[in-house]
Amino acid sequence: MIPWEEIDRADVPGGEGEVILRKRGTEFSIRTDTTELMNSRLHGAEDALAELTCNRIARKKQHRILIGGLGMGYTLAAALQYSEADSLVTVVELIPAVVRWNREHLGHLAGNPLDDGRVSVLEEDVAAIISSKKSTWDAILLDVDNGPDGLTRQANDRIYGMGGLQKAFRALRPGGILSIWSSGADERFTRRLNQCQFQTENVAVRARKSGKGSRHTIWLAAKC
Repeated sequence: MIPWEEIDRADVPGGEGEVILRKRGTEFSIRTDTTELMNSRLHGAEDALAELTCNRIARKKQHRILIGGLGMGYTLAAALQYSEADSLVTVVELIPAVVRWNREHLGHLAGNPLDDGRVSVLEEDVAAIISSKKSTWDAILLDVDNGPDGLTRQANDRIYGMGGLQKAFRALRPGGILSIWSSGADERFTRRLNQCQFQTENVAVRARKSGKGSRHTIWLAAKC
């Protein structure tokens, strides 16, 4: 068995722990001290998040897509694959080291999506970006922490609570989609989405593109 090699570690802003980048052969992992957050072998759910979303937004020119959480770049790469050539994609990543890791170590995994001319990157809190906009985005994709039950940052409750969801609703254009990846199902969260006037569907997806691996949940919440 090839041992894991630690490449780098970085603080999570706000003093809420660290994230660690590790490598084993051609496999990469981003984790906390106790939990793996993402693995380069297991990105089927991240791909599905973008594919399911892009297939549901109305066909029109210059889609504006906001992605919260860069991760290893798989969601971004899929969003680019399933979007039109004139789409504009903004990626918001709170941890600057994650952006640097993508440029220095991880970019090849997803085909170097940060090099695409349609992409802009903001090293900020996605909750603040959502709060500052109204009727701006055709889609907001959130792959932040482990979903509504925040694991890395307690501040992520600002995104998934009633106030955060209402701000996301206002930030979307009519017909827009709020899409959220989660490590598991949460009926209470589904009810919160519906209470915020979203028309919501839940889709179960697998961690591996082959259809195997652990089962995750994607919420697709439409502003109709």
